[in-house]
Amino acid sequence: MKKPELLVTPTSVNDIQELIHAGADAFIIGEQKFGLRLAGEFSREDVKKAVEIAHAAGKKVYVAMNAIFHNEKVDALADYIAFLRDVKVDAIVFGDPAVLMTVREVAPDMKLHWNTETTATNYYTCNYWGRKGAKRAVLAREINMDAIIETKENAEVEIEVQVHGMTCMFQSKRSLLGNYFEYQGKAMEIGNRRLEKDMFLYDKERDNKYPIFEDENGTHIMSPNDICIIDELQDMVKAGIDSFKIDGILKSPEYIKEVTKLYRKAIDLCVEDPDQYEEVKDELLKEIDAIQPKNRPLDTGFFFKETVY
Repeated sequence: MKKPELLVTPTSVNDIQELIHAGADAFIIGEQKFGLRLAGEFSREDVKKAVEIAHAAGKKVYVAMNAIFHNEKVDALADYIAFLRDVKVDAIVFGDPAVLMTVREVAPDMKLHWNTETTATNYYTCNYWGRKGAKRAVLAREINMDAIIETKENAEVEIEVQVHGMTCMFQSKRSLLGNYFEYQGKAMEIGNRRLEKDMFLYDKERDNKYPIFEDENGTHIMSPNDICIIDELQDMVKAGIDSFKIDGILKSPEYIKEVTKLYRKAIDLCVEDPDQYEEVKDELLKEIDAIQPKNRPLDTGFFFKETVY
């Protein structure tokens, strides 16, 4: 049985080494100019250093270029892709065909992971982008377990699934909070907005807090709960899902490291000793729940159609 990749989103280059020791196989990094909802901001020098650290340990680095690009940013794509080629990143995560077309021109050997966050809902679409050049499809967070497995059974590309962390419910290219603060005559540094962990929308009826932050890509409203299916990995492992992602957005480095350790144990047992996994999986879930922020309940997202927003 194939062991799926454990993919983690670090908050800084300083996290890479510890996350490798915790069991991560690969990392998604980048800068907000090109990537959506990153756990941390990585300059070019950070990217270069992260690749060096990861490759020395036999791990991989993927760079996010899945932002929504308008005309004024298109001219910047070639230079950045050439840089990623030169420092030998393992893949570029993209959603916009402009990235794919530029990669063909600048770095034709670069591996591509297709990720639009929401539209990877069936295997036909995954295979369409595979035939255009993508080697992996990142499935939408809103489809259930049966659809995930059916997609993998019929996919011509690698399949990545998020197994832990918050998900985005809404994005606007407009700086909604920034405009509001400006209207009030108050200054706001948009570049730091995504680090403001106490910004949220409050739903009094459901007693839910929806984290909200802004970056160069606009305004993002996130789910009130965190996905956690550390105790429900069996079917996807058996189906051959290629990559399990832990999304560390708005989480501390310490939290990401501990969650990575627990998922590393879960994946290894699920593949190497399924009976032992069955015995300890509930305890693994309890260990994550013990370090979970009190205002961030765990749930299974849309894997079993339990979550309704």
